[in-house]
Amino acid sequence: MSADAAARPLRLAYLMSRFPKATETFILYEILELERLGHVVEIFPLVLELESVLQPGAAALVERAHDLRPWSRPVLAAQLHWLRRRPAAYVGSWLGAIRGTIRSPRFLLRALVAVPIGATIARRVVDLDLDHIHAHWATHPTLAAWVAARLSDRPYSFTAHAHDIQVERAMLDEKIRSARFVVTISEANRRLLAGWYGATAEAKTFVIHCGADPAVFAPPPDAGGGAAADAGAAEPDAAATPPPARAGSLVCVASLQPQKGQRHLVEACALLRDRGRVVRCTFVGEGEERAALETLIHALGLDDVVTLLGAQPRDRVVAIVEAADVVVQPSIVLRSGKTEGIPVALMEALAAERAVVASEVSGIPELVIDGVTGLLVPPGDAAALADAIERLLDDPALRARLGTAGRRKVLEEFDLHRNTALLAERFRQSVDSGRVAG
Repeated sequence: MSADAAARPLRLAYLMSRFPKATETFILYEILELERLGHVVEIFPLVLELESVLQPGAAALVERAHDLRPWSRPVLAAQLHWLRRRPAAYVGSWLGAIRGTIRSPRFLLRALVAVPIGATIARRVVDLDLDHIHAHWATHPTLAAWVAARLSDRPYSFTAHAHDIQVERAMLDEKIRSARFVVTISEANRRLLAGWYGATAEAKTFVIHCGADPAVFAPPPDAGGGAAADAGAAEPDAAATPPPARAGSLVCVASLQPQKGQRHLVEACALLRDRGRVVRCTFVGEGEERAALETLIHALGLDDVVTLLGAQPRDRVVAIVEAADVVVQPSIVLRSGKTEGIPVALMEALAAERAVVASEVSGIPELVIDGVTGLLVPPGDAAALADAIERLLDDPALRARLGTAGRRKVLEEFDLHRNTALLAERFRQSVDSGRVAG
């Protein structure tokens, strides 16, 4: 391969379920970083939606994103195009998708949308002369990528995150076999795929963590979890009236979803209050659990302790995280098996040298090493959460030590720039190894 070929910008098709999505900023910033590296990214969401809060950089990408509404004129035209040009591949895509999802009515219904959208993406991939197709989420975005790759003769890959492989796995073995490579965001997920699908999955699957931008989430001027201010305070005069206790600042940045386990943090706040501990807890994020959380907060008498702030732009999240004493992610595993991958919010907190408490589930221990980069607790255990939070609030030096080690861990393994460059290199290798057969 010539130096000119190696330097040529890649032309990529990026598929995802919805765009933009406040809970999937990792996709947004991955795209922006790929473009900063000089590559061209065409965005193909299965659903183009309007978010009330747009993150920095999202607006320009939304304007460029392809709006592929099911059974619109461009989508219908693409079906006729492939029926004329590649009837066997087109019909085979339908048969393969139906056969692969027939046992899951929910997946089958969505396949009826994903297949024609995939065919439409295939036509645009060819028209735009794109090199490689990549999907985030192993479910319907990857089904659409599978169709697009079959029809366009381009290689494809996908990133598997969490529930997309933990709950239902329709066609996952076929998606792995036909993909040029597979990315998982954690070693825990890579082991799952290798255990389920054997040597093929093991050979094709690579761990590339999502990442935080360490220039955006950086230690604040008083870095160290308040340790410097606390350590430098003068000894109080025994005869003086002691100042009122400073409220410990707790923050949870996560969508309000059942697997995020926020109710256990609310319960932990009640336990801390009952122990005489003054805390203020802020939840940043929105979702289906809001009403249930509001009811629980009121029932426990925590209206002046817990605040549901809703979704926020990144600059506001940065300020909130920097002001926190402890960042908490109380994730749980639902009966369905749905749980976390590795929350990017934890990476961002550690990049900002905040002390964190998180649940010991899924890939989280790959980032939060108990006693080294944070504290881990059993999932669903409000008392253990309260104990860990109290331990950190009582020990500024421990907060500082964990925060420093946490940022070091992010810089070594969870840096957005480094990990996106690794992904781009995988794309490059895929393109250089030749296009897939029809």
